[in-house]
Amino acid sequence: MKKTTIIITLAILAVVGLIGARLVSNKKKIDEKNKPVAVSTAAIPVTVVQVREDTVSQSLLKTGNLIPFRETSIMAASQGQVLNVNFDLGSHVSKGSTLIQIDNKLNQLALQATQLNIEKLKKDVVRYNTLYAGNATTELQLNQTKYDYESAVNKAEQITKQIQDATVKAPISGRIVKKDIEVGEFVNTGTVLGTILDVSRLKVQVMVNEKDVYQLHEGQKVKVSADVLAGKIYPGQITYIAPRGNEEHSYPVEITVGGAGPLKAGTFVNVDFSQKSKEKSLQIPRVSLVESVKNPYVYVVSNNIAEQRKITVGRELGDLIEVLGGLQAGDQVVTTGQLNLTNGKPVQITK
Repeated sequence: MKKTTIIITLAILAVVGLIGARLVSNKKKIDEKNKPVAVSTAAIPVTVVQVREDTVSQSLLKTGNLIPFRETSIMAASQGQVLNVNFDLGSHVSKGSTLIQIDNKLNQLALQATQLNIEKLKKDVVRYNTLYAGNATTELQLNQTKYDYESAVNKAEQITKQIQDATVKAPISGRIVKKDIEVGEFVNTGTVLGTILDVSRLKVQVMVNEKDVYQLHEGQKVKVSADVLAGKIYPGQITYIAPRGNEEHSYPVEITVGGAGPLKAGTFVNVDFSQKSKEKSLQIPRVSLVESVKNPYVYVVSNNIAEQRKITVGRELGDLIEVLGGLQAGDQVVTTGQLNLTNGKPVQITK
């Protein structure tokens, strides 16, 4: 019995020893694995260029949508039933031509009655003047007769205006692009009956930055083109330059296109001001981009340390690219060696 106990004790000690040895071995492996890897502190040779603000070397070219020279609504100035409609969708109309006739029979009858009353009152005024001269009536009665006469004349003028308003005329020359009325409908004063567009000329409004707008003047000739009509150039003229810009220091400039021909309102066009732009912007070499313009970032060197910088790019200007955000003038941007860099990597600027 005693011998058996000794054997069991020795076996337990052997197992414990094996476990301890295994733990020690595992700890050594973990320590070896967790040892910091020696990082190379060797500086990467790079070349850099300083970010600078420069004039955009390209023509002053702006884009916008064509709009009608004039657009106006056809509106009813009186109420009543529509007797005639003298236009269809797409009809060409001239300014002052009759478009719609609204029933005004009651006004015509009222005018006739008022005119008869005016004739009567006119005779009364003459008669009372004679009576007053002979002291056969009072001044009050004479004045009342004159007042009634003048009121009747004013009423006749009002009715005449209502009769005129029943004939709706074209406020401008142009083409009917919207028709909202048919014969037999009842309309009220202020009802919109249709829309006329004057497309004999077209306009386009573009935004021009502060540096360029001072080169422009009203009356200046420009060239207008549309991608849908390649090769065609249409003459334009600056007819308005806003005296005040917006918060971005851009100014609305309106151009009237003469002889637009086949051009239609709503068409996307290009306006060439036939002069160089003086707009300035931050520019860097295109080779500075680590990837592409779809995921643009660069490395900026500060105190011989590379810093990865996400940027916002604008136009491509040949070998240069416009920077809209992420950099400022004076920053040193890596142009070669950036493929070997990571954020915080030490660098050595070479010539």
